[in-house]
Amino acid sequence: MMTSAEIRNTFLDFFISKGHVIVPSAPIVIKNDPTLLFTNAGMNQFKDYFLGNKKPAHTRVADTQKCLRVSGKHNDLEEVGVDTYHHTMFEMLGNWSFGDYFKKEAIAWSWELLTGVYKLDKDRLYVTIFEGDAKENLAKDEEAFTEWKKWISEDRILLGNKKDNFWEMGDTGPCGPCSEIHVDCRSDEERKLVDGKTLVNAGHPQVIEIWNNVFMEFNRLKDGTLQPLPAKHVDTGMGFERLVRVIQGKHSNYDTDVFTGTIAEVEKITGKKYDASVSPSTEGSWREAVAFRVIADHIRAIAFTIADGQLPSNTGAGYVIRRILRRAVRYYYSYLDFKQPLLFQLIPLLAKQFENVFPELNKQADFVTKVVKEEEEAFLRTLGKGIERINARITFKEVLAEGKEFHKGEVQKIIPGKLAFELYDTFGFPLDLTKLIASENGFTVDESGFNMEMQQQKNRSRAAGVIDTEDWIVLDEHSPNEFVGYDTLEVKAKITRYRKVKAKGKELYQLVLNATPFYAESGGQVGDTGVLSPLSTGGEGPGVRVIDTKKENNLIIHFAETLPADIEGEVVAKVDLSKRQKTAVHHTATHLLHAALRKVLGTHVAQKGSLVNEEHLRFDFSHFAKVSDEEIAAIEKIVNEKIRENIPVIIKELPKNEAVALGAMALFGEKYGDIVRTVIIDPNYSIELCGGTHVGATGELGFFKIKHETAVAAGVRRIEAVSGKAAEEMIFEQFEIVRGIRESLKNPKDILRSIENISAENNELRKKIESLETKQLAALKDTLLAKAEHINGIDFIGAIVEVSNADALKKLCFDLKNSLPFTKAAQGYLVVLAANIEGKANVAVMLDEALAAKGFEAPKIIKEHIAPLIKGGGGGQKTLATAGGQDAGNLDKVVDKVKSLLK
Repeated sequence: MMTSAEIRNTFLDFFISKGHVIVPSAPIVIKNDPTLLFTNAGMNQFKDYFLGNKKPAHTRVADTQKCLRVSGKHNDLEEVGVDTYHHTMFEMLGNWSFGDYFKKEAIAWSWELLTGVYKLDKDRLYVTIFEGDAKENLAKDEEAFTEWKKWISEDRILLGNKKDNFWEMGDTGPCGPCSEIHVDCRSDEERKLVDGKTLVNAGHPQVIEIWNNVFMEFNRLKDGTLQPLPAKHVDTGMGFERLVRVIQGKHSNYDTDVFTGTIAEVEKITGKKYDASVSPSTEGSWREAVAFRVIADHIRAIAFTIADGQLPSNTGAGYVIRRILRRAVRYYYSYLDFKQPLLFQLIPLLAKQFENVFPELNKQADFVTKVVKEEEEAFLRTLGKGIERINARITFKEVLAEGKEFHKGEVQKIIPGKLAFELYDTFGFPLDLTKLIASENGFTVDESGFNMEMQQQKNRSRAAGVIDTEDWIVLDEHSPNEFVGYDTLEVKAKITRYRKVKAKGKELYQLVLNATPFYAESGGQVGDTGVLSPLSTGGEGPGVRVIDTKKENNLIIHFAETLPADIEGEVVAKVDLSKRQKTAVHHTATHLLHAALRKVLGTHVAQKGSLVNEEHLRFDFSHFAKVSDEEIAAIEKIVNEKIRENIPVIIKELPKNEAVALGAMALFGEKYGDIVRTVIIDPNYSIELCGGTHVGATGELGFFKIKHETAVAAGVRRIEAVSGKAAEEMIFEQFEIVRGIRESLKNPKDILRSIENISAENNELRKKIESLETKQLAALKDTLLAKAEHINGIDFIGAIVEVSNADALKKLCFDLKNSLPFTKAAQGYLVVLAANIEGKANVAVMLDEALAAKGFEAPKIIKEHIAPLIKGGGGGQKTLATAGGQDAGNLDKVVDKVKSLLK
């Protein structure tokens, strides 16, 4: 039986024999494409070729691409692990033709590889072709039909509708008919009972698609019309995990050697056994099996995205990774009964398994392991709180308090959909876990309410991200899109295409020039701003302001609020010189900082993110401890020494292998071409691959100063710093602050000693005040005890008191509690103290457990009776709660109101 590694290599070797060049996988995290967070298909890295924005170096390529999908058709995250053939991260094997071969070769080679090389049973294969669509005026794909008839009987060539057999990149862009290859993995007995072709694209878990050949023929415009592409392309994708399953004769992807090693390691760690044969009817064992599959799948998505530079966070792509990690944690926590970090222990195994395919994980295994472990530890603490929260809410009293429905005289014990969603969204609880805990306590879950909350969140997210982009208006289809901004900041140019975009109620225009000096945001460096002025006025005059420059796929796009009066006329494109120079200073300073960090902290330091603009630089790097003041000083000293040396900043275009051989640092998660721009600041100090703009020599930086050093994520630190004029301004501001302090202190000789003396005096005075307050509270306590009233068996104290702060009000409550009982006949006590503190109302309510058990809970008293009177709010424990409000004029009414509750 072929191993998964052999199956992958066989695919690549086959297409080498067909004249294809093997290219490396693109990073799983997408850059320069606003429509995607992650690579979700093999074609993503070739999008520019399909769009005509870039000319391919080779017309035939093949690869295995890391992909990630967590939404869309068949890719709901909550379903991964429940079935046996969908995944978050997966490998997509693919071969491409950019204007070279088309349907004849693609179909023939697909059949040859599957049946001639992999030896799949021809009688188990079916193919689909596009049946046509009258509404789109698209005919049946007769060409594909004719080619398939050469290899397979007509009764196995099935017609598919637009949904299944017409592939589109998105709402707009390249598209075309596709031809899928499906395999029937059922037993011979099952195949005799039901014809396999009736199960194609019918959701049967054993009749699955393994390969899709997409034939790019059209371009979809915004108005929905289709235009023929100038060149026809082939884009194929074959799910590696499914292919391995079929070749290895398994009924589940998780039973192949892609996953069995990981599952065995989880068995070893947890002491549990994975049983692939269990079904949903065997509740406990089924949930355990799902947990094994979830862990085996999710760890791949987590590890490879972190290795490619995406750290878990609370926004964007980072939030997706955090959700995936937390789902894996809650499964092993709840269903494998494992209460400590587990996922990080799988990283070394995974890194070894893929070291020859995706080596970036093996190179960063220690870093990824530490990040995952810290994320797990943090979430395990949160998970415990979530379980406490749901257990606290599953009480008869809570249900009554929330006004749940009565049915035939009994309360329906229902967990509200809003709470179920809160547990999902905040604590990472899947709905089925909430249902399980609820059922164990005799409750049900309002699933329709949960689904409504989920849909509302999706609608909010969708609305926040909606960008209404019109079609490009192309003025010159054949002009280049050349960046000349390394050499000049002003150039004559023509607009080659433009379009209108609307986002968040704002309307802008995007313009593309045949040549531009504007640097597009990339590599952490912000985009240039400037102006496009009519050449007819000699480049003078107001012109059109360029407010930002970004790269979308391979196009450099200029953002403007208006269009030039003469859209087809020549313009002078001029970059804001001051902003560019200040930004270049900070970019060069970033390189000096990176090298200094590695010298002071160690060579484990690697860039994990950056921001470079005219105001400052921000640099994120891998390191697992706070950078000490001494280390900060050493780093600054090295950087400033390099600035004073006035080292030339040498920039060379080199073959990537040659640059790396020189010692150039390449960033994980970046995709580089064969020729790379290499920035050298003393070959023995700093060599980096970088497309950003830089100064000519380090002396132009003037001075470098670190402002802050903080933690931003597990294993990642952040430094914010300034250089050049920004550093000069910062030093001036700091000196002004010191000067102001010195004048306030009457110009002492030793300003630090004066501050220390004032601090010591302040501490001494504070102690004296606290001592006086303690004595005052003791006297006040005795006075209040003497005024205690006995109402219906309850001792009551209610008073407006004079205290300096809210803490003193609470302390007085505790002092009274320690002096109980007020009277021997008391069956409980209730205290309400109110104070006007600096014009604001402050109230404390304290009562005993016996009274609380009768429904007199302190937070409830605050909410229902006190908050409205003081125009405020508050909360606390059931026996002690506090409130604050804007209206201190009703404090006497507060005391009276609470007292009336006992009558």
